[in-house]
Amino acid sequence: MKDITPAPSPWRGLLPVIAAALTACGGGGAAVAAPTSAPASATAAGKWTLVWSDEFNDAAGTVPKAATWNYDLGNAENNGWGNREFQYYTKDARNAQTDGNGLLVISAEKATNPGPCWNGKPCEYTSARIHTNNKVSFTYGKVEARMKLPTGKGVWPAFWTLGTDIATNPWPASGEIDIMEFVPQTPNSTYGTLHGPGYSGAKGIGKPVDLGAPVVNDFHTYTIIKRPNEIVWYVDGKEYHRLTPAQLPAGGTWVFEKPFFVILNLAIGGDWPGAPDATTPLPAKMLVDWVRIYKEN
Repeated sequence: MKDITPAPSPWRGLLPVIAAALTACGGGGAAVAAPTSAPASATAAGKWTLVWSDEFNDAAGTVPKAATWNYDLGNAENNGWGNREFQYYTKDARNAQTDGNGLLVISAEKATNPGPCWNGKPCEYTSARIHTNNKVSFTYGKVEARMKLPTGKGVWPAFWTLGTDIATNPWPASGEIDIMEFVPQTPNSTYGTLHGPGYSGAKGIGKPVDLGAPVVNDFHTYTIIKRPNEIVWYVDGKEYHRLTPAQLPAGGTWVFEKPFFVILNLAIGGDWPGAPDATTPLPAKMLVDWVRIYKEN
């Protein structure tokens, strides 16, 4: 596994980052061209050095690179991925491929019996969940992605991380950092959340950020900065959530001083967003412009 582990830095102040939002098509519409210039967060002089990225600048129909990305498959695992979700994850190109214009498109589609769901019934949807475990990880630094999210009842896109020791140190002891989650019940907001021993699931330490307009209208840049004993969340360069070990609840354990890997997925249904219905636009499309990891200089 390639462990991208920048050295700890004594610098603790807030980095002013300015990232422009690109107005694009509505959720479920055709993919649009990615911007040609790098966002300001990638060019802040002297603060950050890019150490890994996937720009998704591949020919149309290219699946995620095997050197970087793995697939989680199925649905019945752990009661519908722990949340009673209704999608069956596949590695089919229909569910995850580049569009030829610099975007990765993760699509959730209506399907006829792609495989069994957690409730013993055939699943009714397919989608994709890709991750970098055993291939790319980070311990400290800045991790961010620029994305445009889908809308519709029951959609649940996410950009998040898990500790690379999860196979031997099961969740929540492995730790989970949700960089971005979105549910349509709060159309103007996304969420950043931390899960660990003593503060997991519904007790995760989360915070919404109100973007002032429907999230799905535009591309946005979702970021964490991870330093020793500190994790900070940003949207479009603006800080909205910051946690340290001192802020954990009584009995909570800080488990984040180790490598983590990156996950992108688009779920359908589940305990938080609820089930989709006839009004849900399908296929739902999560557009990913790029994913980048930086070290702090």
